[in-house]
Amino acid sequence: MDFLSRLLASTPVTGRLEVRCHLGSPWRLEQPRAGQREIPFHVILGGAAVVEGGEGGARLLRAGDIVLFPSGEAHVLHDGSGRRPKPIREHSSTTIMVAENAGRGAQADFLCGRFILPAASEQLVVALLPSRFVVSSTDEQATDTKLARLVGLMREESLEEGPGSLVMVGHLCAALFALTLRFASACENAPRGLLALSRNRRLQPAVLAMFEQPHRPWTLPDLAAMCNMSRATLARQFEAAIGISPSDMLTQIRMMQAARKLAQNTESVAAIGDAVGYLSEAAFQRAFSRHMGVSPARWRANAGESSPRKDTALDFP
Repeated sequence: MDFLSRLLASTPVTGRLEVRCHLGSPWRLEQPRAGQREIPFHVILGGAAVVEGGEGGARLLRAGDIVLFPSGEAHVLHDGSGRRPKPIREHSSTTIMVAENAGRGAQADFLCGRFILPAASEQLVVALLPSRFVVSSTDEQATDTKLARLVGLMREESLEEGPGSLVMVGHLCAALFALTLRFASACENAPRGLLALSRNRRLQPAVLAMFEQPHRPWTLPDLAAMCNMSRATLARQFEAAIGISPSDMLTQIRMMQAARKLAQNTESVAAIGDAVGYLSEAAFQRAFSRHMGVSPARWRANAGESSPRKDTALDFP
């Protein structure tokens, strides 16, 4: 199993569409900071939009572009005209809220939604993704245009509102997350973090070993040997790709797997600590509390919901 497949298997992401926007210039959409474990996204179906917020400053988005905000930070989409936006009217359909205005200028058609991460995965995924990144489903390098076909299916389901559309759209959102990460990691200029790590095949034997056997007392020489490189080279390449050391990556993986076990089964805290590589319950308790912010017992009692999501909504001036 390649690294991205292993990560996605360990991180069952769900998703939902919230608003389909049909807006004529001038228009403006403001989104406040997302709640815990939420990654807002926008899919441009037609026309164009300017996005501001996250890394890289203002950027023009065209039909086929998908923008994600893994950091969940507040951001703005607008038509770029600088004129006072027309008021927005909203009405509900079976599967999604629809937003429209009376603007007579250039039309924009886009979907707004958010991916929901499992609580156990937030530390690993959010911390190691850029605050904003964009992929294009119209990119000729997008393998077999899978992303374009998926976006087309999402558009059809959000419009047709057939039997089961609400559930279908949720599954399509989860697939969108996986394909977006795949295409972003395949780019020559893949952002530093998980996307760059996915592209670096030389490091993957070490990372996969940590995922598959987190209980082993991995050392830097062990991991370097698996990658056929020196300890110094391994450490340098980890730092260059994702900005953390191999030992920090191992801790991230151990905590993610321990958190899932605590939320999903009734094994003792000591047994779970042992399963992810801690020789004593006390050592595991200290490491988990330091990394996750709560004790293993509190995490289990809250079923992993130690950081509940805030209510969020789009803001239409």
